[in-house]
Amino acid sequence: VNYGYRRIYGALRAEGLSVNRKRVQRVVQRLGLQVTAFTRRSRKYYSYKGKVGKVAPNRLKRRFDTCILHQKITTDTTEFKYYQLDEQGHL
Repeated sequence: VNYGYRRIYGALRAEGLSVNRKRVQRVVQRLGLQVTAFTRRSRKYYSYKGKVGKVAPNRLKRRFDTCILHQKITTDTTEFKYYQLDEQGHL
């Protein structure tokens, strides 16, 4: 099993040893035990998270023209963050 310095540091802390994270990282580097399988270069950047959230129904269906002033006003809200509250009113 490949253990990086973070997992080694966590295991040492779980054993009750008080060690510095940077010292563990230096020792791992000196001994050549650094994990290379999960470096950023070996993984491809993937920003697509799939279908996130709920898609609002398309009520206009691309019919933007109207004879009544300010009847259909649209905007792009993809920049804003929306949070959903639970039953207690918490985020």
